[in-house]
Amino acid sequence: MSNQHILLMFNLLPVGSNISTWWNFGSMLLTCLILQIMTGFFLAIHYTANINLAFSSIVHITRDVPYGWTMQNLHAIGASMFFICIYIHIARGLYYGSYLNKNVWLSGTTLLIILMATAFFGYVLPWGQMSFWAATVITNLLTAVPYIGTTLTTWLWGGFSINDPTLTRFFALHFILPFTIISLSSIHIMLLHAEGSSNPLGTNSDIDKIPFHPYHSHKDILMLTLML
Repeated sequence: MSNQHILLMFNLLPVGSNISTWWNFGSMLLTCLILQIMTGFFLAIHYTANINLAFSSIVHITRDVPYGWTMQNLHAIGASMFFICIYIHIARGLYYGSYLNKNVWLSGTTLLIILMATAFFGYVLPWGQMSFWAATVITNLLTAVPYIGTTLTTWLWGGFSINDPTLTRFFALHFILPFTIISLSSIHIMLLHAEGSSNPLGTNSDIDKIPFHPYHSHKDILMLTLML
């Protein structure tokens, strides 16, 4: 596909002329997701999901693997940036009434819940002292579920206490859930484009629209540059 055709495709995406910088955090979140998946893949290659070797494998990644410390830091700091961006994204939606678009809002809420679960599983993986504490305390909350709570907790632990099967399950879930996030993000974007985004004035965005490129694409690039 030539550059001219790509630019034409972007020009076929009319956007409200008055959306502000607060509308840029969606594209920033997509960048964070791509960064997390790329760095996570390289970390997973060298990580060992075993309670006796997990912490040592993290040390091995940061000390012995070429640019391993870069990958580990990018993954950790990128996760923090992910949550900063998503909470600003949600705050903008609350302030400007984006929750009125129910389908988009509910898909976004589901994304947030899955993202928090993914982050929790990742927090446990280094298997340091705080990892063990977090895994014990948070998963114990499942016992509050009536009738099946204890069974759910035992199933998640893979036994009657936090142990090696727990870490293996958490690693598997931490690896697979980002792909669920990609799928839900695609649905989130499709639902958004079905009805269009809101704007700071809360008026009908169809009244005045401009091409996505170059106006909003350049704004996206600027915000991504500032974030990085």
